[in-house]
Amino acid sequence: MTNLSRREVVLASTLAGLAGAAPSLARAAASSPPPASAAQWDLTELYPGDAAWDEARRAALAAVQKLTQYKGTLGQGPAALKAALQASSDLQRTVSRLYTYASLKADEDRRVAVNQEHQSQAADLFAALGENTAWMAPEILTLGPAKIERLLAADPGLAKFRHGLMDILRNAPHTLSPEGEEIVASSVAPLGAVTDIRGQLASSDVPWPTVTLSDGRQVRLDEQGYVLNRDATNRADRKLVFDSFWSEFGKYRNSFGATYIASVKGDIFSMKARRYKSSLEAALFANAVPEAVYRTLVAETNAGLPQLHRYFELRRRLLGLPDLAYYDIYPPLVTLDRSFTLAEMRSTTLAAVAPLGKAYVDLLAGSTAKKWMDPLPRQGKASGAYMNPGAYDVHPYLLLNLGENYEGMSTFAHEWGHAIHSLLANAAQPYETSDYPIFLAEIASTTNEQLLAHYMVSKAKTKQEKIFYLGHLLELLRGTFFRQAQLAEFELAAHDRMEAGEGLSGEKYSAIYLDLLKRYHGPKVTIDPAYAIEWAYIPHFFNAFYVYQYATSIAAAAYFAQSILHGGAKERDNYLSVLKAGGSDYPTEILKRAGLDMTTPTPYRALVKLMGDTIDQVEALMA
Repeated sequence: MTNLSRREVVLASTLAGLAGAAPSLARAAASSPPPASAAQWDLTELYPGDAAWDEARRAALAAVQKLTQYKGTLGQGPAALKAALQASSDLQRTVSRLYTYASLKADEDRRVAVNQEHQSQAADLFAALGENTAWMAPEILTLGPAKIERLLAADPGLAKFRHGLMDILRNAPHTLSPEGEEIVASSVAPLGAVTDIRGQLASSDVPWPTVTLSDGRQVRLDEQGYVLNRDATNRADRKLVFDSFWSEFGKYRNSFGATYIASVKGDIFSMKARRYKSSLEAALFANAVPEAVYRTLVAETNAGLPQLHRYFELRRRLLGLPDLAYYDIYPPLVTLDRSFTLAEMRSTTLAAVAPLGKAYVDLLAGSTAKKWMDPLPRQGKASGAYMNPGAYDVHPYLLLNLGENYEGMSTFAHEWGHAIHSLLANAAQPYETSDYPIFLAEIASTTNEQLLAHYMVSKAKTKQEKIFYLGHLLELLRGTFFRQAQLAEFELAAHDRMEAGEGLSGEKYSAIYLDLLKRYHGPKVTIDPAYAIEWAYIPHFFNAFYVYQYATSIAAAAYFAQSILHGGAKERDNYLSVLKAGGSDYPTEILKRAGLDMTTPTPYRALVKLMGDTIDQVEALMA
């Protein structure tokens, strides 16, 4: 039985590193510290080197191909069922570790072809695992619920497989014959190749422009250069960065459009093959997320747009601008002449998360002292930031591109929130139920960010400093809630239109995206139509219906952060129970047990209220 959830997390974390497009798993460096000459994590804890990795890969490939020996044995008794499930689980565990090593090596320097080839081999190994376990779900379904229950009751050692087995039974209407499952499994690699094509096009083949800023600096506007300079202090520089970057991106509108069309068609193929009514249903069904979550999120975000528009007006006033353009979104509301070393980021984050308890702080302190992360940007390294949880038997790894500023520290706290989530889940759960879905993942990270913001505001000595940190909190809410809901609307429109048979293109995608930009930003924010190619910059779109989970997660995180800050041990432990639950149940059920129903308007309205309250605080400080 293949744990596809873990596989999706591993692939998603790698996808997130391709661009600083979203403020969550993919975080962006905000300024450039001294360059690092080499990666600072220690991958030898995974494998001593490439030769050892390749030897392990070949052994895993041989073992994967032997999994079919269990075919036809699952109903022979509890021992036979456990043997087959354990063999599949053990190989999933090994393949995840192999993929983790290959993907991390590839992201150390994306110009090294052999590392990209190894990553492709690791992805192929995942595909082979899927092909050679494709028969398992159909065979389990033939046993039926009653027999599965008898087998589970007969051997306590099967308990860790219960959730997975029950999930297979739940998937019965969408499970194919063994032959059909094998065909669908075989389609994973070719359908997924479009993600690599988009990534290589953006990372390697687009001739990124070099521009001269007002201070005389020449900067190359690749994806990383764009992120590093889009918040330039000089407004003319910001406009130059936006105009130059998006103009170059726009030249490849047709190519990016073709890749996204292929991706959406792949989603529709999978949807039809498994007999879902829509691509949205297919994407949400995997984690039993009700469609009401997605649609309520979109509806409540739109209802909350007046607060977002209010924020943009506040931004205009604080920046002292006569009007506001899309290129004015990223500069801090006020400047703060303060830098943070990596050591200061660590010590401050440890202090900020103190409300989570001594055990949490001690775990974070011990983990951040080890060589588990690659923290600084350098040429060729993957942009953005992510935490890779794929090596259950080792530990998480973190790729970061930190600037020596508050944004860098916020990213540090965010990604280590992911890492501690994985460590807590791994400690509390067996491998088979340790893996949590993205729907829960962003709660841990954005809770840390909100605790950090609260701590920094409480320690601020001047009004300007308080406005600075409150402004970052507002940007967190804008970027992770409102922006991601906007992206979720775009993704839904792209799939709905193609499912309805509408002809699409890069130009039409830009038109859809421009309409959303205008609605979300309101009539007072000027948006050049050339910037609408931004949809092609979002690699997460190639992992269908992924981004909405950033918005739902920060809404949940706001709920938990406020309860922790205004509560006590009970509220803290309630939150930590979510992290420790891993993937032992469906995410909405785990949250319901913690008192939060994501199908209702409550969490989204609470976040919109937090946005309004934070604006109120800033306006009071301005008075």
